[in-house]
Amino acid sequence: MAVKLPETITRKEFEELLRVCKHPHHKLAFALGFFNCMRISEVAGLKTDDIDFGRKLIHIKQAKGKKDRIVPIAPEVVRGLKKLPIGVGIRALQIAFNRLTKNVLGFKHKFHTLRHSGATYYLNDKKWNLRQVQVLLGHSKISTTQIYTHLNPADLISAMWD
Repeated sequence: MAVKLPETITRKEFEELLRVCKHPHHKLAFALGFFNCMRISEVAGLKTDDIDFGRKLIHIKQAKGKKDRIVPIAPEVVRGLKKLPIGVGIRALQIAFNRLTKNVLGFKHKFHTLRHSGATYYLNDKKWNLRQVQVLLGHSKISTTQIYTHLNPADLISAMWD
């Protein structure tokens, strides 16, 4: 069975989205999706009690498959997390992200694209190993995480021509 590559955006494209985004709670929600690879339901359900600033950890409770997981707080979201709760519903986040990506990138993306993009970013740009990304995403099988090992076409072109 053929595996479809996940839709992703680059960190540069993501930063452009944040630059244009006007709402601080949307910026935080999108940053959690990208830098912490969180699902939209996990972001919307995040509570102050789930954050341990001392240990730099977020406890994600009852995620997909009713599983809990603990992820490190990304440095890019620390300041915003101190202003929780986000207070935005799942549907509102999806609509806001659809509109923003359509206006800035010319194509509607789903919020879940942020999770895919973050995983790809950590593997390809930050050079995390597959096991680290597997734990961050909460995948029980490493084969599920392996779909993020694809390369951005621009990286392949650079490798070919450099």
